[in-house]
Amino acid sequence: MSDVNLTTVEYRDWLKEIKQRLRQAQVKAAVQVNTALLTFYWELGADIVERQKSARWGSGFLKQLSADLMTEFPDMKGFSHNNLQYIKRWYLFYAEGISNCGTACSTIWQQPIAQLAETDSGEILPQPVAPKDETQKVQRIVAQLVQIPWSHNLVIISKCKAVTEALYYVNQTIEHDWSRNVLTHQIESGLYERKGKAVTNFAATLPAPQSDLAQQLIKDPYNFDFLTFTNDYNERELEKALTDHITKFLLELGAGFAYVGRQKGLQVGERDFFLDLLFYHIKLHCYVVIELKTGEFEPEYAGKLNFYLKAVDEQLRGDRDEPTIGILLCKTRDRLVVEYALSDIHKPMGVSEYQLTRALPDNLKPSLPSIEELEAEFGNPGGGDE
Repeated sequence: MSDVNLTTVEYRDWLKEIKQRLRQAQVKAAVQVNTALLTFYWELGADIVERQKSARWGSGFLKQLSADLMTEFPDMKGFSHNNLQYIKRWYLFYAEGISNCGTACSTIWQQPIAQLAETDSGEILPQPVAPKDETQKVQRIVAQLVQIPWSHNLVIISKCKAVTEALYYVNQTIEHDWSRNVLTHQIESGLYERKGKAVTNFAATLPAPQSDLAQQLIKDPYNFDFLTFTNDYNERELEKALTDHITKFLLELGAGFAYVGRQKGLQVGERDFFLDLLFYHIKLHCYVVIELKTGEFEPEYAGKLNFYLKAVDEQLRGDRDEPTIGILLCKTRDRLVVEYALSDIHKPMGVSEYQLTRALPDNLKPSLPSIEELEAEFGNPGGGDE
């Protein structure tokens, strides 16, 4: 056969397919190695705890074990004295916390695992069944822990105080394939405490599955600590800053949001109206309108957002789209006032606060360049919308 035939489209397509299959096999192998290693770590942690209770080997037991294992397995990096201490701590964190976990753990471990019945690599995972005893609880938890890297497990037990919180981040990492840096950010921003805490009318305006998902979609408060403002910033400055930092803003919003536009124009009758921010949520299959307010929530804000949702439903919503959802972000809000304002609103919406933790003192503003001055000096590669 002539070598010239190896340049044909048929050969290149076949080679591409082989490369893709090899990469999938490498990923699957890496996952299996991680699962086996962490399962071994769990069993080793249990052995260490048991031996320290029953054997009289002295306080230097772990150091000696580390030295012996590193001598026997010099190419493995997981047997340092510090890592053995982490393995013991990891085991005790969950083993001692399971009895206090109760129904909260049951809710956490059933939801995300059900969504992972089949992984991207085609591996079928067991469907969740409510654990009947402590042994089954341990097995269910270990089955989740070994699905994420060891470094992620260390971040979680180092930063979480309770098993319920830790399992929440384990499952979110599995579901969204978070990197260690993203996981760390989400824990430090208090995602577990903020998720699903907004005041909404979803239960009354959306069917049960959609309303539950939408409720979990909204946080309270939102954390915009990646923005820096003086105390007298206005809504347009907040809006522009969020779109200038759209990657970080999308991370804070959560998985599933796709950015559509800023100041999206809609014509109703003879008048033009402009939405602050418009997104589409891939999992909920609906548009999401976000309106920004730099002060306290006022009841009339709900009426205006209701009007915007009606306009989007009439002009942008497709036949397969679910009803448009509105999110009103205010600097502060009185919960009872919000509940009153939303009680007779028939479009789905929620109200949350946001936090800016890095506000600049007013006296520093004159000494710092504005965004426009920086763009003029260095150029604006993104060519952001106005």
